[in-house]
Amino acid sequence: MSVLTREEYERLAFSGAFPPNARVELIDGIIYDKAAQNSLHATGYRLVQEALRPLFPAASGFDVRGQLPLALGERPEPEPDIAVVRGSIRDFRDSHPTTALLVVEVADSSLLHDRKRKVPLYARAGIPEYWILNLVRRCLEVYREPDGATSRSKTVLRSRDTVSPLARPDVRLSIADLLP
Repeated sequence: MSVLTREEYERLAFSGAFPPNARVELIDGIIYDKAAQNSLHATGYRLVQEALRPLFPAASGFDVRGQLPLALGERPEPEPDIAVVRGSIRDFRDSHPTTALLVVEVADSSLLHDRKRKVPLYARAGIPEYWILNLVRRCLEVYREPDGATSRSKTVLRSRDTVSPLARPDVRLSIADLLP
């Protein structure tokens, strides 16, 4: 298995090496297939997206990006379900964002991948907050305080709980509102 740089990966994508409907992402230089989205995943994704948009409005200098790449170094180019970044849509015309305030993955069949590969990836990239909307256990896993390849803080919140994004400590989101 060959380890790729983001540049090599993007050249492959641009050259048509992947089928048009391929769902892939580059994690630590390795291309991984992304699972097809079932209706449960799609509903969770939309609920999270709709909950975060009013909290991080474009007019205040935020972009809530859905299933778009992050350029987190030489070898990773993940495509998280949601990434909240500073800037506007046009700021990323020529290059993908290199960081995010908050990254969210909606997980059912991808749960192990999102824990095993993405927790360390986002921690190494210094992403201050990473959420996994765990559809299997019907909870929200909140990872904070990145430290090397891990997060020093992991909190599991259930449907009766609320969460305040680090970048918006003044608001509270109901976990029940995020779950399909």
